[in-house]
Amino acid sequence: MTNASSPSRKGFVLAVAAALVAGGAAGWFWHSYRADPAANLGAADRAAIETVVHDYILAHPEILPQAMENLQKRETASALSSIRGEVEKPFPGAIMGNPQGKVTLVEFTDFACGYCRQSVADVDALIAANPELRVVVRELPILSEESAGAARMALAAAEQGKYGAFHRAMFAAGRPDPATVEAAAKTAGVDLDRARRFAADPRVEAELRRNLDLARQLGFNGTPSWVVGDAIMSGAVGKDRLAAAITAAATARQ
Repeated sequence: MTNASSPSRKGFVLAVAAALVAGGAAGWFWHSYRADPAANLGAADRAAIETVVHDYILAHPEILPQAMENLQKRETASALSSIRGEVEKPFPGAIMGNPQGKVTLVEFTDFACGYCRQSVADVDALIAANPELRVVVRELPILSEESAGAARMALAAAEQGKYGAFHRAMFAAGRPDPATVEAAAKTAGVDLDRARRFAADPRVEAELRRNLDLARQLGFNGTPSWVVGDAIMSGAVGKDRLAAAITAAATARQ
């Protein structure tokens, strides 16, 4: 029988501690380890591991933000798996690219968001480069009441089959206000009387509430935010990063 001071036990303790530190998820480790009663550690071994981990964290506190980030990514990925169908299902007409495309890029956006405006060209370029790309846009007007008005008009434009045209025209018009919203709608060829009636429909308000709820479940607190395949990203991440995620999602489908 070996004891706590034996080389083999020390090696085992250090190996487990190293894996634990690298993973940044002590709770997950102990839950998984205890699932196999035959593999349970003794109290002395557990105390030794906890001491190693404690001392390592004190010496290298910079690992904590990384560990928390990794844990958050795991939790967000778990949340996505349970609501993916709802996230990828567009409000009728609020879709760009190929409606039947095999890869779906979801964008949470706000017409008052400058970074969202910068991302319009990136998304258009990705659509042009990927015939199988389906872009679902979720209106998330969290910056101002004016952006909420623009979001409602966008969904009304979607009901008329004019979503993409309004989306681009609204971002080109600058910050949303009643005048720019109306100008963008006219540029997109939207029937304004019909659109105003539809914008007041309870389905529109329900969609905006749904988008806010989905954003919260995914941990998004700003725009633009993105979902493609298993990748979840926030901010103006740029065309190249989005393209890489699209490629990864397409490959995963094969």
